[in-house]
Amino acid sequence: MEHLSPMALGFLGSLVAGLMTAVGAAPVLLGRQPSRAMRDMSLGFAAGVMLAASFFSLIIPALDASTQTYGDGPLPAAIVCVAILIGMGSVALLNETLPHEHFKTGPDGPASASLRRIWLFIIAITIHNFPEGLAVGVGFGGQGLQGGMPLAIGIGLQNLPEGLAVAVALLGEGYSRWQSFAIAAMTGLVEPLGGVLGAAIISVSEPFLPWGLAFAAGAMLYVISHEIIPETHRAGHQKRATLGLSLGLVLMLFLDVWLG
Repeated sequence: MEHLSPMALGFLGSLVAGLMTAVGAAPVLLGRQPSRAMRDMSLGFAAGVMLAASFFSLIIPALDASTQTYGDGPLPAAIVCVAILIGMGSVALLNETLPHEHFKTGPDGPASASLRRIWLFIIAITIHNFPEGLAVGVGFGGQGLQGGMPLAIGIGLQNLPEGLAVAVALLGEGYSRWQSFAIAAMTGLVEPLGGVLGAAIISVSEPFLPWGLAFAAGAMLYVISHEIIPETHRAGHQKRATLGLSLGLVLMLFLDVWLG
């Protein structure tokens, strides 16, 4: 695979990670629905994987890249901090400007009565998944297989419980099993778009590398804090969710050290 271009690696890596959403949603086709406690624990696991990936696969490499470019001193850290905030702010802006629907708290963003609920769900998960594909693409674009592979595996792992959660939520809204599976699978297909964009931006100019890595980390951190963790605590399963987060974090740390 090393002969492939960074954009090709970013596309393939984010595509495989995105397809894991469909794998995670597959149990609904078999008529099996996990308990809410188990779903919250699995989403906590996803949050832990994303949290570890944000720091060990994105923020720390961003600091290293920024230091190589700008030398020692406060500037490298300041660049990474600003880029993280820009990433978080960008996803927050999408949340405010695009009509979408959270699974438990209802509609958000501008008035969305004209849109069918199915599209509101798709938009919500698109907002959620795009930064993940972007992170994978930035990893491959800036650091090749060594930087991108741990991210692709980690994002793929955390897409498993996300795919199941999306499918089960849609099933609860009255969609058929096949509709629920198909929509959950489609939401993962936005990740290759983010992957190609991330790899392309980093490939064009090396000085963008610390900005891109930290931006992707900020976007993921916003999703963790704004969407995943509140969802796992809403039904009173905080202990299981925290256990899942802990397991996801240490697993991603292990994978990053082993594969990186």
